[in-house]
Amino acid sequence: MKPPVKIALIISGGIAAYKIPELIRRGRERGMDFTCIMTEAASRFVAPLALAAVSGNRVLDDLFSLTDEVEMGHIRLSRESDLVVVAPATADIIARMATGQANDLATAVLLATNRPVLIAPAMNPAMWEHPATQRNVKRLRQDGVAFVGPASG
Repeated sequence: MKPPVKIALIISGGIAAYKIPELIRRGRERGMDFTCIMTEAASRFVAPLALAAVSGNRVLDDLFSLTDEVEMGHIRLSRESDLVVVAPATADIIARMATGQANDLATAVLLATNRPVLIAPAMNPAMWEHPATQRNVKRLRQDGVAFVGPASG
């Protein structure tokens, strides 16, 4: 039996975050192992406890946790995964990625990773179509980041 695909799942603060537990459940049925990393805003849409229960792993959200960062946890997280997925990806996290910000655990992992990154945008169509968002998406695509969607719902 082959080992599970290890996914670092970065959850940002969009309403679509409520769908993430079901995504994890389905992924686990297919042999995927999820490490959930939440932005501060994401916890307003989905409870960390729900993600921990469905993923079977601790949920991470604090860049400055002494126990994790003593060992440079954001570097370890970025390298232990086979794939980094951002879902739902808000316009905010896309902009922070495009400008190389690393001011929380989620963006620090994204900046440190040498693994493939897949972004699933989820936002209002006007926000998605805004020239600033499209510039950021173009920059990330040039950097080798893959996108899926957006789709409504």
